[in-house]
Amino acid sequence: MDGLVTAGFKSLPNDARPREKLLSRGPSALSDAELLALLLRTGIRGKHVLTLAQEVLDTFGGVGGLLHTDAAALKVVKGLGPAKRTEVVAVLELARRALAQRLQEKPLFDNPRAVRDYLQLQLGARDHEVFAVVFLDSQNRLIALEELFRGTLTQTSVYPREVVLRALHHHAAAVVLAHNHPSGSAQPSRADEALTSTLKTTLALVDVRVLDHFIVTRESATSMAELGLL
Repeated sequence: MDGLVTAGFKSLPNDARPREKLLSRGPSALSDAELLALLLRTGIRGKHVLTLAQEVLDTFGGVGGLLHTDAAALKVVKGLGPAKRTEVVAVLELARRALAQRLQEKPLFDNPRAVRDYLQLQLGARDHEVFAVVFLDSQNRLIALEELFRGTLTQTSVYPREVVLRALHHHAAAVVLAHNHPSGSAQPSRADEALTSTLKTTLALVDVRVLDHFIVTRESATSMAELGLL
């Protein structure tokens, strides 16, 4: 049997093995492919684990792109069986939860970059439109994020009454709206502006503020507040 069926780190010289490098020099000494290879552990017939790791990164546009993918998308890479896909997805979910924890501990807008990263991790990889609401307490700390609507998002498919009910359920003082554009364009549409205006007016009736509305893609997240559209 070809020795590369489960080609792992034992086939490398000691000083080139990612585990040894990490332990002796720290994680920053490793390349993105080496870090991912540590997670994958083994390659497949004719493909070393480092080659497999680099292929995964190339397929999804590097670490940033990989963070915005899901288990179904990982199936396109030959050699990523259920076990490997599960491990990668578990790490991605830990990253999402770590960001959520940071947003729960501090006021949301103390770290705008974290808000964008969090929303991209949650919504950026979706291949269909999803409308989500981030519910905040009186100090603008994260209470919860809920995906409320799916499909083509218009004023008629996003129900303000449901958003109000969920805000009251969470005793939210404010919300951040967010939805993704699978097309890849992060620019708000006229429909997005109209929807935001409707929700802002409706939520104001129960004393809940709309702080922002983010348009999310794999590559970016655009703040309507920063564009002066809120």
